[in-house]
Amino acid sequence: MTDVQTPVDIEASLAGRKLTHGKLPRYTPMAVFVGSLVLVGGLLAVLGSFSIPLTVFLGVLLHAVVLLVVTRMVEGGRAAKDRLATTLMYSAFGLALIPLISLMWTVLQNGLKRFDLYFLTYTMRGVFGGMDAGGAYHAIIGTLEITLFATLISVPIGLLTAVYLVEYGPTRLGKAITFFVDVMTGIPSIVAGLFAYALFVLFFGPGVRMGVVGSVALSVLMIPVVVRATEEMLKLVPNELREAAYALGVPKWLTIVKVVLRTAAAGIVTGVMLAIARIIGETAPLLLTVGVVNSANFDLFDGRMMTLPVYVYRQYSQGFAPNGITTINYDRAWAAALTLILIVMLLFAVARLVSRFFAPKTGRR
Repeated sequence: MTDVQTPVDIEASLAGRKLTHGKLPRYTPMAVFVGSLVLVGGLLAVLGSFSIPLTVFLGVLLHAVVLLVVTRMVEGGRAAKDRLATTLMYSAFGLALIPLISLMWTVLQNGLKRFDLYFLTYTMRGVFGGMDAGGAYHAIIGTLEITLFATLISVPIGLLTAVYLVEYGPTRLGKAITFFVDVMTGIPSIVAGLFAYALFVLFFGPGVRMGVVGSVALSVLMIPVVVRATEEMLKLVPNELREAAYALGVPKWLTIVKVVLRTAAAGIVTGVMLAIARIIGETAPLLLTVGVVNSANFDLFDGRMMTLPVYVYRQYSQGFAPNGITTINYDRAWAAALTLILIVMLLFAVARLVSRFFAPKTGRR
């Protein structure tokens, strides 16, 4: 027969147990991380094999182990597991930032040599060989016009397609559209260029080179990205909002326009910007459909146009100047790459402002 514990016995058995744990200061993770880096860096310096990547790698490992042990001793096992998961998350984030920071630093280091007002306002017209002149003004104009027209083609088609797929239920047509969107997502960019070129050859004959052909090629790549991004954003809109509008007698089309799209506006704008970032750096389809020119052309429907990706490719492929000393072609290529990155960053900043303006919590009432 087992003994029945009285409240006095239970209180006595719990007297020696800690029902609460201590709490580490908020600065503990950062202090442990800095101490780990200093310790590892000092040891490697003493051994004569100091390097920044190795110091960071070993420092992060030591930081994770020390923080796990200290947290387990002070705060308990559950808090230690939480600290470990947090450390792994931040480590993965830092690892993802390494190539981004390296890329930005390389582009800035090489592109600032040539990046100035002259480079942004002059074309390559009349520039030959290794002449220390010329800029990317014509390429900037071509990139902006072609990308803008591709966006005007892709956004309405992608938005309406996503609305049909989400709001009007899974039908045979919807399943077929979903299948073809998935197929289009994996189409190589050169295939999109060949498609656009073959399409316009039927109407204008062989050798056609126009900015609008490049816009059509880029729209083939952009449409599936817009459809997928918009579709996911529309699925996140709660059904209660739709049902509330229907209960008030609002037609379905007006509910979609005023409620669903307005609620998902911020995410849709972000998805469109991701699609623009996907196509603005394409080179192969533009080299095939738009061609190369050294002067500015503002007409999408007449003549060749230059774009920044093609400009970078052309300048870098030309290599060293004939005298074998100057690297002006490489400098122009890096400056054009920096210009392209700055354009993308500016577009994302504008998109964030637009999404804030149309978001329900900050929109006009």
